[in-house]
This record gives sequence, C-alpha cells and structure tokens, in this order.
Amino acid sequence: MASAQPLPPDDSRDLAPARGGGQRFGLTPRALLLGLLMAAFCCVLIVFGELMRSTLLGFLQFPAAAVASLLLVVVVNRGVQTLAPRLALRPPEIIVIYAMSLVGTMVTSVGVLEKLVPTLICVNYFATPATRIAPVLFPHFPSWAVAFDPEGGAGQRVARHFYEGLPPGAPVPWGLWITPLLAWGVVVILLIAAYFCLAAILRRQWADNERLSFPLALLPVELATDAPGAGSFFRNRLMWFGFSIPTVIYVLNFLHANWPGIPEVPLFHDFGPALKGAGLPWSAMAGWTYLRLSFGGLGLAYFLPTEVLLSMWVFFWFGRLENVGFALAGVPWEGMPSYPTALWSGYQAAGAFLVLVAYMARAAWPHLKQVYRAAVDPRREDQEEFLPLRLALAGLLLASAGAVLWFVKLGMTPAMALLEVLVLLFVTVPVMARSVSEAGLIETETSFRPVSLAALFVPLPTLGAQNLSAIALADSVFMRDQRCNLLATFLDCLKMSDLVHLRRRALRNALLAALVVILIGGALAHVAVPYKVGALKMWTYAYTGTPQWLARDSAAIIQAAPKYDPRLVWYFLSGLLMALWLGYMRTSFAWWPLPPLGLALSGTWGIIVLWFSFFLAWLIKGTVMRYGGWKAFTALRPFFLGLVLGEFSQVTLWALVASLWRLQSPSFPF
Repeated sequence: MASAQPLPPDDSRDLAPARGGGQRFGLTPRALLLGLLMAAFCCVLIVFGELMRSTLLGFLQFPAAAVASLLLVVVVNRGVQTLAPRLALRPPEIIVIYAMSLVGTMVTSVGVLEKLVPTLICVNYFATPATRIAPVLFPHFPSWAVAFDPEGGAGQRVARHFYEGLPPGAPVPWGLWITPLLAWGVVVILLIAAYFCLAAILRRQWADNERLSFPLALLPVELATDAPGAGSFFRNRLMWFGFSIPTVIYVLNFLHANWPGIPEVPLFHDFGPALKGAGLPWSAMAGWTYLRLSFGGLGLAYFLPTEVLLSMWVFFWFGRLENVGFALAGVPWEGMPSYPTALWSGYQAAGAFLVLVAYMARAAWPHLKQVYRAAVDPRREDQEEFLPLRLALAGLLLASAGAVLWFVKLGMTPAMALLEVLVLLFVTVPVMARSVSEAGLIETETSFRPVSLAALFVPLPTLGAQNLSAIALADSVFMRDQRCNLLATFLDCLKMSDLVHLRRRALRNALLAALVVILIGGALAHVAVPYKVGALKMWTYAYTGTPQWLARDSAAIIQAAPKYDPRLVWYFLSGLLMALWLGYMRTSFAWWPLPPLGLALSGTWGIIVLWFSFFLAWLIKGTVMRYGGWKAFTALRPFFLGLVLGEFSQVTLWALVASLWRLQSPSFPF
C-alpha cells in the first residue's frame, strides 16, 4: 500500500498517457554496443571482485558495479563533450547503457547465476553422513536438474574439482553441466518473461497513478542529464562534500584492513554480546541486532516520505521488543527456518505480505480493468507501453503456467508447484519491488517461503520426500535470497526512461539483448572460474551457504515425525490482523504515520542492515523540513546524492584494487 495517498483513478480514461511530453528517443546502435560492453564489464567485476574477493559489488538493487560503470561512462562522455560535442552521448543513450549494466550485474550476481550454479553442485560436495542429505534427497533429484549423478553418492569428482580446483591440465567437465544449465534456463527465462509482463502491467499504476518516488532512479538520471556549466552536478560543492565523507572513511578503512596499525573508522556495531550478557528477557533480542551505517542507504533514504522512514526503523525495534515480550511470557526464542528472524516474526510477515498484496490489488483495480479492456481492444492501448498489454496479460499467464509445469517436472506435486509460482510471482516479488519503488530498499529479502505457508495447513513431512527435495533446489535458486529483484529493476528502468524521454520499447529491446548475452556468458564464467580457482577459495556465502542450508532443512523435515504446529496459524493471523489495522489507520486518518510496509519488512536482512540509516534520514529530513522547509530540502539534495555516489564508487574502486594487487578490501555495511 502506498505511503502517500494514491490519486483516485478515473475508470473512464484510456491507458494512453497525455501527449506533449517531448520527443521520445529510440535505441541507437552505439548505445546498444556500449551497453553490451559495460554489461560484460560488470559481469567480469562480479566474478573477479564479488566471487573471488568477497566484495559485494552486485547483490543490491542499486549495485556498486553498475553505479561505477555509469560514473565511468559519464566522466568519459564529459571529456567527449568538451573535445567533440557532436560525438557525445545523449541522456537517453546513457540511461540505456546504465540499464543494461544494471541488468547484467544483477543477473551475474544473486539475481540468477550466483544462486543457480552453486545449487547444481553444492549439496554433493557438502553432503555428510550426519545430515543424511545424500541418501534422503539425492534419489529424488532428476538427473537433468543437477551437475552430478544423483545415484553416485556424495563427493563425486565433478564436485570435488569444482570446490578444490582442477588438476593441472584437466579440462572443465562441460558435458556434465550443459544439460542442467539448459534445463534450468527454461524456467529462468519463463520467470524473467513474467517479470517483463508484470512491469508492463504495473508501470502506469505505480509511476503515474500512485506516483511512487522511485528513489533509485534519482542519481542515474541526475548523472545522465548533467551538462557542463555553472549549475553542473559535478561543480556543486555540497555534492563533493557529501562524496568526500565516505571516500575519506573508506580510504582509512582500506589502509587499516591491510596495515592494522592505521586507525579504522568503525561503521558496524553488534549489540548482541551486551544483550546476551544482560540475561532474559533482554537477551531475547540479541540476535541480528546491529548498528550499521551506510552512507549510500542514508543518501537514498533522504528522498523518501518521512512516514515510510519512520515505519522502517520503528518496526525493526517492534520486532525486537516483541521477542522480549515472548521471553517474559516464558516462550523460548525460536528462529524462522533459513531466515534471520524469530519464528513468530516470520509468520507475521507472511500475513502482512498477503495484506499488502490485497491493498495493492484494491488500489490498482480500476487500472487493472483498463489494462484488461486495452488487451481486449488494442485501439485503447498506449503504443508506447513497455509491452503490448494483450501480450503482457497472455505472457504472464503462459509464463506462470509454464513455470508450474516445470516445477512439477522437477518433482513437486501440482498443488505445491502452483503455490510456489503464485507466492513467487504474485506475493513476494511484487511486495519486494514495492519496497524498492516506494521505500528505496536496496536489499530486498523476505522472511518466509511458500513451504512456510504450506505448514499452516499440513505437517511438512507429509509433503513427501519428492516434494521437499524439489523445494530444496527451487527455493535455493528463486525463493531464499530475493536480492537483485528484476521486477523492481525493470520498473526503475522504465521510470528512468520516461524521465529522459527514451522509448519504453527501445529500453525493452536493450534489456533483452543484455539478458541474452549475460545469461550465456555469465553462466560459462560461473562454471569455469571455480574449476580453475577452486570454489573453496571464493565467496563463502555463494558456494557454501543457501544451497546447503535448504538441503539440510529439507532432509531434516523428511526424517522428522509428522507433527502439526498450530502456533504458526496464530502467528500468521496476528500479522495479518496487524497489517489490516495499520492499513485501516493509514487510509482513514491522515495523521497516522505508520504504513504496514514496515511490519512486512521488519524481520528482513535489508532492514537489519539499513534501519539505522533510515532512522538518521528520518531525523535529518524531519529537522530540515521543519526548520527550512522545501527550499532547504531541495538545497541539500546534492549533498545526499554525493553520499550515494561516494559510497558505491568506493566499493567498486577498492574491489578492483584488492583484486589486482591481492589486498584486503575494507568492510562495507551490506
């Protein structure tokens, strides 16, 4: 639900927007070529900076690698403007290049490939007799779905060489990888197609009717449209002051990381040890209670509505105090499987997610009726939309049905496969996209999976080994870590295209080209590099994390005695009712400051990392607006954009330095 009251839709309007917004530009060959080159450059940065040096360049909605590539293009283009103005790139071309870099970065990182490739091999290497993963799960894996022989036991050569490196002169075993990569490529393409269709359907409602802020579009458009002169963004002293703060701090922290005698500026503090030492009930909120300062997160949050900022940090602490309340009631702390939050918070978030989806559907209902009428009668349709709406509706249905059939082939029952796709495409992905478009959340995560909702109705062991084995694979790739949400990225790109008068279908074609190149090239790199280096020497989270955790979780459930847990329903209903009450208060009383989005996100990793940045932004923006008004808020805009540019350029700079000279990069708050 929007934090600001949406404009009342006029049900009688056609979908075509008002004309007169100026000429729209198409896709030029040089923008397409440079976009492909920069997308490939970002792919290389992810493989050699993120995976090999553990500097997280791509796993955000506003990834450092893409921001740095944009800055590079803008700086070079500024020189071209001076030397040969006729050859300089125009703003729509710069946005095309950035959008392609953005998608290339995310697909290479945890958007697709960084989760997909390890999932196909991880469980074979790390299966142990204690977890019984091999005898419990392997017999139910289709041979085409993994890169090892499901009948061959644990620790096979293909897995050992992936994690430990190939012997000298040995070739990469491509023959074992081609089939699973192509098979998973089918469902990846289906789901990306569904995201394209959802973006085409939602764009007008979110951007034009509800006028969401799309904060992640601000800096790219500012850089793309900047022109030489007295009012230039790069001549603004406030911008350089904001840029210098994270720059100086990260230079010091880089020096400290490699020469510990140099002092560090700490940006992280863990309250856990102190809270544990305090004993019950306060120790109940010790887990994942951190203070992290992200200058980029602070800079982006400055542009959000104050009620959204308030909701983000208030509900973070609400969750902690709720843990204290359960401890006082004598209920021991219990974690949500696979997520950094309490069991009750995870199920409350699930209830809140469903309420948010209902509110979004209700607000968009007049628009959705217009979409349907335009699909039935194309004469009513805006020919400049991202996709023809008839194609978007049909494509969404076909892609969803195709994904359901694919998951059935993987081993899920039809009911479980349907639940998997419905929750992914129509609950978690849209709410996460909303958290980006409305709340500027640069780390998108959930607190539950579709199997969590199944537990509301049946004991999970009764789902059967076949179901749970398929869920372990599918959720590792699509559900567990939802950072790099491509639906949110497509919507951000559409917002940027409108701001620079780029044709939306030209943007679509550019994104498709980037996806084709990066899905193929990135997949090959993700397989080849670990065999050459040894995945044990690479980023631990990517290669030993999610696939192993979910396999252990499914194996444990299969071996457990069926036992229904009625508490889960009460936790779920409490979250649903709280979200309904918050929604009622928000729509009924203009003074009510807390939208339900904060409740839904309260236990997610993104809020754990960014709550303090939201708090500071709320405090600063509230003070500025109270004593300086809109004029002061606008005057400080370059400073906060400078904070964003400074932090994300520093992440990439030190990742490159660390990779080239084998040094340690500084610690970043994400």
